[in-house]
Amino acid sequence: MRGPRFAVACLLLGGCATSSLVLLPDDEGHQGSVAVLEAGGKPAEAVIAQGNSRTKLGDPSPSSRPLGTNGLKAQEAALLTNLPPPAKSFLLYFDLGTVTPTAASQGVLAALRTEIASRSGPQVEVTGHTDTVGGEADNDRLSQQRAEEVLNWLAGQGFDRSLMSAVGRGERELKQPSMDNVSSAANRRVEVIVR
Repeated sequence: MRGPRFAVACLLLGGCATSSLVLLPDDEGHQGSVAVLEAGGKPAEAVIAQGNSRTKLGDPSPSSRPLGTNGLKAQEAALLTNLPPPAKSFLLYFDLGTVTPTAASQGVLAALRTEIASRSGPQVEVTGHTDTVGGEADNDRLSQQRAEEVLNWLAGQGFDRSLMSAVGRGERELKQPSMDNVSSAANRRVEVIVR
């Protein structure tokens, strides 16, 4: 994935006598925060940043308490069990100037197929990239062709094309920064994100 994720799982439950917010770290253990800008219909400025905490909302100054040994309420835990699995990223590499994945990427294709098949209603984003060898227009075209080649392979495996998208980024998002006209195996890639 690109950079650290700052996703936060929060549950805002209405229909109770009071609403509360539960702030949890994401699947990778990163912690975010939530800004409360209004409380009880009046302006408020509070930032909830304590992980694994419950905050009662509606007070002018919301305060957080640790979840404690009891953890989540049953209805909160049920919401979390119904969340889709986190997105998963796969990298495929290509030889210079080709649209055929390297031999080392064949195992990644098999893992990608398994991951997509394990999800109900998956969304698949295929993004092609190149190194800096060649002109910008040629690299844009090649990166798009790489992405479409992977998408076509997935469609050939029986996956619905309407659940997938392919885009080429050329040399604009280099994994390994380099000067112009530098051959770089790390940059000749396709990233597939499965949600």
